[in-house]
Amino acid sequence: MVRLLVRVVVVVLALVAGAVGTFLLMRPKAPALPDTPALVTRVREVARLETLTVSLYKKVEFSPEPQSTNSLWKDVINWASYSLHTPRGRAIVFADVHLGYDFGRLDDSALRVQGSRVDVVLPPLETKVELKPGETEIIGSNLDSAETTQLLEKAREAFEREVKADARLRERARRSAENTLRVLFFSVGFREVNVVDVLPPKASAG
Repeated sequence: MVRLLVRVVVVVLALVAGAVGTFLLMRPKAPALPDTPALVTRVREVARLETLTVSLYKKVEFSPEPQSTNSLWKDVINWASYSLHTPRGRAIVFADVHLGYDFGRLDDSALRVQGSRVDVVLPPLETKVELKPGETEIIGSNLDSAETTQLLEKAREAFEREVKADARLRERARRSAENTLRVLFFSVGFREVNVVDVLPPKASAG
């Protein structure tokens, strides 16, 4: 009786082992993680990632200096005309400012893949100012069209300087880019994603 019971147990264990082995063989394997060149291609498909857009307005004033010429008498006449009719313009200028990262510039040197972990260095943050002429309000100006263009260019440069100096906006743009990259990398199978300023040294083989 004992021998019969032992044989039954052995048979059952063999059947279970066979079933487990079959399950492991038939179970779909996890897809291979992309290597660094393939991952760079994935990121470049994003091309330019616009991470943050802010709407701003600014009051600007502009009074261009008279341009000098090669003729002394012409310069005197220009200065006299300038003194009698000084060009001056004031306006409230509105703009959309876009902060983003151009991932088309990303290459292998900005990514490091180690197992299921990826480290990535962001490219430089880029700022683009888009003026909104339809909303710009001229509040006092005797400028001609060329001088008005100069006034608007002065406003655009002021917007750009202001945004570049705003650490809070830069941090918001970076966080948005980091979140997007994490979603991208997690979707292809990575379990750890680190956005860093400098890539860490490679792990030693030993």
